[in-house]
Amino acid sequence: MSPILIRNARKILTMDDAQSEHESCDILLRGGVIAAIGPNLPPVGEVIEASGCLVTPGLINTHHHLYQSLTKAVPGGQDALLFGWLRTLYPIWARFGPEEMRVSALTGLAELALSGCTMTSDHLYLYPNGARLDDTIDAATEIGMRFHPTRGAMSIGESAGGLPPDSLVESEAAILDDCLRVIDAFHDPNPGAMVRVGVAPCSPFSVSRELMRDAALLARDKGVRLHTHLAENDEDVAYSLAKFGCRPGQYAEDLGWTGEDVWHAHCVKLDAQEIDLFARTRTGDAHCPCSNCRLGSGIAPVRAMRDAGVRVGLGVDGSASNDTGSLVGEARQALLLQRVARGADAMSAREALWIATRGGAEVLGRDDCGQIAVGKRADLALWDMSGIEAAGNWDAGALLLAGPSKVRHLIVEGRQIVRDGQVTTLDLGAVIAHQNMLARRLAEAM
Repeated sequence: MSPILIRNARKILTMDDAQSEHESCDILLRGGVIAAIGPNLPPVGEVIEASGCLVTPGLINTHHHLYQSLTKAVPGGQDALLFGWLRTLYPIWARFGPEEMRVSALTGLAELALSGCTMTSDHLYLYPNGARLDDTIDAATEIGMRFHPTRGAMSIGESAGGLPPDSLVESEAAILDDCLRVIDAFHDPNPGAMVRVGVAPCSPFSVSRELMRDAALLARDKGVRLHTHLAENDEDVAYSLAKFGCRPGQYAEDLGWTGEDVWHAHCVKLDAQEIDLFARTRTGDAHCPCSNCRLGSGIAPVRAMRDAGVRVGLGVDGSASNDTGSLVGEARQALLLQRVARGADAMSAREALWIATRGGAEVLGRDDCGQIAVGKRADLALWDMSGIEAAGNWDAGALLLAGPSKVRHLIVEGRQIVRDGQVTTLDLGAVIAHQNMLARRLAEAM
């Protein structure tokens, strides 16, 4: 891997501890890390001219269901609440296999990359027709994105009072065995890791207490992180109260699902006591504003969480409940929703971008990513601020107020995977054609 010099960037938002910003500055990348930052660095290796560009850390996505990229805008789920939406889509997902999982992951990852994302988690919790977590890991390796897949699971089907059909659930012994398999096969605990694996039972309404508890024990024994959905909407909270006799936060705490190694998706309906619990235990939240709007779940109390000290990152969630996978769009939506709920001064554009970068790195336990500083990983997004979307912008750092929605260049581990707005590691046209063919085949089978 040859060095890269990013030369004469218009502005650099570092998201380092001092929130440093630089103008007319260079960045040298060598060996997958940031080697130097400063003006007039000597040219070495490949030179990327960045005179019209804002440079930020690569954005970090903390919650996704990549397989859902194959079921965007399904008619029966377009106007449904969470539980009805799931019931519409479960029969379609039951027809997936390894091909669908891999191609939908390639599509979702490419969409993320073009929106400035260099690292993403994924929550894959169903494995029909021979599909495995390996299918999505293979896709991430091909495109070159830093990947945090989680081995999700569902174990309680309709016949046992759960939400998913019985055909999509697994035995709990098989789930735990496969968690061990994928951790041993793919998890890399070292700094700069391209793949780290987590353990992620789907939700309180699709797995048992025993699986939640056993999964936490397994994850901590193996030194990996824990992830699930929590307090997503009013239905979710009502289910917890009726089924478990407590709110979701208490349920999570009782089963060992709080702590620095845990992050929960959504948390739209956390109350003040649950926010305090998350802050005290350093439990993380993956905030998914577009999906929360799309499903009518509500506005997550992100301002209150941040003020209390809760670690918050962003997630695009699955494309079946968002219909797009733009992480920079997600950051803008997070900004706007907090202003709708709390006033125009509730969140700045820079704070929302911090959540999308440094915040996501904290949630995923990656102190080597999420900022532009010497010694950190060479994961960078370059945004062309000379185009129509930023025309008239007085502050290049206010990307989320007036800036492009796609990157000009994207670098992951010192490797350029988007150049001049095009993905370099895939034949994207062929991937899109394959994706559309699979979608047509699924639709015709219903």
